[in-house]
Amino acid sequence: QVQLVESGGGLVQPGGSLRLSCAASGSIYTIYTMGWYRQAPGEQRELVASITSLGNTNYADSVKGRLTISRDDAKNTVYLQMNSLKPEDTATYYCNAELMRYTDFEIMAYWGKGTLVTVSS
Repeated sequence: QVQLVESGGGLVQPGGSLRLSCAASGSIYTIYTMGWYRQAPGEQRELVASITSLGNTNYADSVKGRLTISRDDAKNTVYLQMNSLKPEDTATYYCNAELMRYTDFEIMAYWGKGTLVTVSS
């Protein structure tokens, strides 16, 4: 069994900062790509940022220069540092991880349950 648990969401004023964390646990052999997605009410889920096991990153155009993704493989954790937040960043943020389980060596993608970020004055 594998679990992804996000934390760090909350209410922040425009221009403020938040740091999201997502810890993966369970029968993990190795983690490949980790990423953050977000979904605003009435909108489709979209990719915010991703990071490969080699540290290569990819960002949505709307967050470049403001959000930074990083990972700590010793802790099976991915982070999203969010600076200069805007009201349009308001959404539920979901963690995603593509990983291999040591129980059967299957590669599968897992999702967290999400953490709400609200940017409002």
